[in-house]
Amino acid sequence: MQPQPSHPAANPALPPELDRALAAFRRHLSAERGMSPHTVRAYLGDVGGLLEHAAEGGCAGLAGLDIQVLRAWLGEQHRAGQARTTIARRAAAARAFTAFAHARGWIDSDPGGQLGTPKTGRHLPEVLNHEQMSTVLDARPPVVPAPPGTEAETASAEAVELRDTAIMELLYACGIRVSELCGLDLGDLDESRHTIRVLGKRSRERTVPVGIPAVRAVRAWLAGGRPLLAVERSGRAMFLGARGGRIDPRTARRVVHERIEAAGSVPDTGPHGLRHTAATHLLEGGADLRSVQEMLGHASLATTQIYTHVSVERLLAAYRQAHPRA
Repeated sequence: MQPQPSHPAANPALPPELDRALAAFRRHLSAERGMSPHTVRAYLGDVGGLLEHAAEGGCAGLAGLDIQVLRAWLGEQHRAGQARTTIARRAAAARAFTAFAHARGWIDSDPGGQLGTPKTGRHLPEVLNHEQMSTVLDARPPVVPAPPGTEAETASAEAVELRDTAIMELLYACGIRVSELCGLDLGDLDESRHTIRVLGKRSRERTVPVGIPAVRAVRAWLAGGRPLLAVERSGRAMFLGARGGRIDPRTARRVVHERIEAAGSVPDTGPHGLRHTAATHLLEGGADLRSVQEMLGHASLATTQIYTHVSVERLLAAYRQAHPRA
């Protein structure tokens, strides 16, 4: 059985059968597995590269996609100097595609099951200590004075500062992802219970606790900042860009980098570093691993366990520095 031409081309440069399979895989990832658009693009880019390699080797259909083709493709990545993490990710995408094709009956056996992947090692995420994090939250980028007679621009700048403060407090308080923050709507914050409703990966919804400083910062933004930026197209978005639309991840990341830069000699961990920092501080404060897993929205406890290694490393570093017989 071959994939049917019932959807638009995914990569017109591919032979028709491979192109139809790639298009079907795209629908499978987004509609059936509920992956984010970013993840879907990454998978399609990797699998598209595999199929282009197969086509260049004379493979016009899925029947020719065997373990030799997969290994030759990954070997080409290695010779090109790709990092182990990149090769491991591309191998994972290839396995997902061949498993999908086999489940659809397009290939007799799944060659991806025979595919090994290089060990990538686990890199401990960089985190800020409590003092550094407090410095970042208190920091403010330098304000450029507005020209005379520009009251609207001044009001807009004040609104953006309230927004940016709320973003920083919320990212650290909840450990949520930037994409999750950008997706927040009015009404997602429950001020009475100090919780916020978050829509995570694969459309999984969870409720996350929020600290009092973050609640106050969001309240100040919603009362004194958001109305100054809101326009008709703002809809129910909680956080807005300077022109009134829903804030985008690029803007949110820029906010984090600017605030960390304003803090001075603090490592620029970026938005994901705030998530790492929140998780590590929770564990250091006595939170159990399962609670942190639920808060971060990790599907697997194994993903959360890396933060225990971070805490141990920080403990060892403090011991070596402070103990006279370390």
